[in-house]
Amino acid sequence: MISIHIKKLLHGSNGQMSLDVNLEIKQGEFIALTGASGSGKTTLLRIIAGLETIEHGHINVQDISWVNSSSKKNIVPVQKRNIGYLFQDYALFPNMSVLKNLTFAKDDKNFAFSLLEMVGMQELSDKMPNSLSGGQKQRVALCRALMNQPKILLLDEPLSALDLGMRKKLQEDIKIFHEKFNITTIMVSHEPSEIYKLSSRVLLLEQGKIIKDGSAKEVLLKTSGSQKFSFEGELLEIYQADILNIAIVSIGSQLVKVVLDSSQAQELQVGDIVTISTKAFAPTISKK
Repeated sequence: MISIHIKKLLHGSNGQMSLDVNLEIKQGEFIALTGASGSGKTTLLRIIAGLETIEHGHINVQDISWVNSSSKKNIVPVQKRNIGYLFQDYALFPNMSVLKNLTFAKDDKNFAFSLLEMVGMQELSDKMPNSLSGGQKQRVALCRALMNQPKILLLDEPLSALDLGMRKKLQEDIKIFHEKFNITTIMVSHEPSEIYKLSSRVLLLEQGKIIKDGSAKEVLLKTSGSQKFSFEGELLEIYQADILNIAIVSIGSQLVKVVLDSSQAQELQVGDIVTISTKAFAPTISKK
């Protein structure tokens, strides 16, 4: 269990604001933090990691006080927090091979090779970072973040610079690691399909405060009105609600819900790129 009750004055997207978060996180949860730029998402990660201080409050992890504004003696140093942190940039050592980047974090070649094998990088263990693609670099950075087998993994938009294909691959890698090692994962993301696929819980931040807390459907799902439209998106899920077949589709920065007939539900598969269109009040969906 992670207990976070903190306050910190920030300069946000609309001027000065207070990051004011009261949050309880269970072991093994996958938390997605989303919201407008400047709402405090990255600062919250940095406070958990020990890279920034707070003015008031505390952070307790498994009944151990990591941060307590009333007593600095209770602050656990960064290097003892058992956290893995994956940034937007790869932050690899350019003068070290893939393997040495991992064993620099922890001198355990066997575990390093097992992580590289899980992401299909074992044959590139002797390569230097400058010879790798962006996706390969981020996979190495992900493995390095896991070398100490952290209890908490912090992800700060680590996939935002990657193309769609590599982004999907890294999403699968993150999901596999999260489940295999029972890590509590906290991820900053603006991508609704990514949040939907990975998270068990979504927190929407606005001006330093959590304004929504729930599943991806509860926090992100939006419905359309009667206006004519035709949009393409990715099919994320098909499920039954009573006698209806429901599709969840990611379109741009939104999730939408569409009712399918039985033939559409049989024809479509999760991952399909689909077109949603309507001329009145009943949208239709078809595979591209």
